[in-house]
Amino acid sequence: MGKDLQTSQGSSVPNPSQLADVVGENLPFLRRYARALTGSQETGDTYASATLEALIEDASIFDDSVSGKAALFRAFHLIWSSAGSPVSDGDDAMSRRAQGHMAQLTPNSREALLLHTIEEFPLGEIAVIMQVSEPEARDLLDRARAEMEDSVTGRILIIEDEAIIAMDIEGIVTSMGHAVTGIARTRARAVELGRNDRPDLILADIQLADDSSGIDAVNELLQSFPETPVIFITAFPERLLTGDRPEPAFLISKPYTEEQVRSAVSQAMFFASTEGLGG
Repeated sequence: MGKDLQTSQGSSVPNPSQLADVVGENLPFLRRYARALTGSQETGDTYASATLEALIEDASIFDDSVSGKAALFRAFHLIWSSAGSPVSDGDDAMSRRAQGHMAQLTPNSREALLLHTIEEFPLGEIAVIMQVSEPEARDLLDRARAEMEDSVTGRILIIEDEAIIAMDIEGIVTSMGHAVTGIARTRARAVELGRNDRPDLILADIQLADDSSGIDAVNELLQSFPETPVIFITAFPERLLTGDRPEPAFLISKPYTEEQVRSAVSQAMFFASTEGLGG
């Protein structure tokens, strides 16, 4: 999960060079988490940057009693929580819907779910990051699963060239109550399916059967319906978290787990929905 830190000269403040190494190693994952948590690339990056600035000013907020990744995420939560745990500060319709939905969720439940399913933190580290007890962290996870999956259902386009994986993903999302509009193995087929039957969500692999790009397919579809949420599944998530725009708010690493897919789909549908919880 990240490099262990040693303190300099026996103090509780981490060695600056080691801190820089740990931050560099785990920053792509913090940015992924911040995007999924806030529902916005811009807002997520703002708070990830604020976390780094805070660490420069006061390295003591980095808890070296846990793994480097957990310590970085804990520092992020200190900054994000102190700002009121904002979703997105934009004026667009999706941001307003997200804010309204967030108000109906159990406080801190989405954070616990994302930390567990997307970032794969164990329960003990989730408790440290969120500064709650382990039983509280477990309760938040249970509540989040129920609340997010019940929030909304929709229609999903799957772009995946491996038949077994595509069937697995289809089974997961249909078991959640979603409908699959189609499965595409190539960029051309993905664009054709998407334009013929507009999806509420796109779930896409990066490398497709004919060496075409899932990213290109998604970008072409988003020209027609730009507010459609996208989840990318890739073995190399760092390649999509480069600081260039646009970047995906929802990103699943291969090999994935069923829980990761369920969580990401619930998160994406939640932010995109025009309906309230249970709608």
